[in-house]
Amino acid sequence: MLSYATIGVTDLDKSEAFYNELLAPLGVTTLLKMDRILFIGKSMQEPLLALCIPYNQEPQHCGNGNMLAIAPGSKELCEQMYQKAISLGATCDGEPGQRIPDRFYGAYFRDVDGNKMVFNHFG
Repeated sequence: MLSYATIGVTDLDKSEAFYNELLAPLGVTTLLKMDRILFIGKSMQEPLLALCIPYNQEPQHCGNGNMLAIAPGSKELCEQMYQKAISLGATCDGEPGQRIPDRFYGAYFRDVDGNKMVFNHFG
């Protein structure tokens, strides 16, 4: 059902480097890059992450309540990828931990532009 999710960025090249390095363990890379937008994923037939300079040429800003969730496959990978995000310049927005007993594990951070993200695992 999900085709792609887009987040606004201020520096396309910097954000591309951040996400390509951060998400490399999931087997994703930049698949398509244009002037102000790029798509990261495994294939153009699977859900993608789009990074873009806003079309209206207004400054990028993070929406209150907006968040992108990425499921790397285990609690351990959530922790590892969260630590990698922090080492790449992200900031903590909720340390890794069990949020709902036996149901939901999450590790929250904000990327280099302040976009809220979570690595999560259900089950």
